[in-house]
Amino acid sequence: MRPRTIVEPPPSSHCDLCGGELRLKLIESANRVLDLDREIFLCAKCGHEQSYIMTHNHKSPHTKPA
Repeated sequence: MRPRTIVEPPPSSHCDLCGGELRLKLIESANRVLDLDREIFLCAKCGHEQSYIMTHNHKSPHTKPA
């Protein structure tokens, strides 16, 4: 069995403030007409929230607010 190569996650999955790991917190509708979602991420290291507007992925389940 060959050892598996470890790959660094893309820079977009790291916090802009401290470089910590971003974890998905919530996906909510941003614009139903344009079929856009707001994906909210929380840094596991410092707690900073970052959000991104993305085209809705119809194959991805929605998260429920905590």
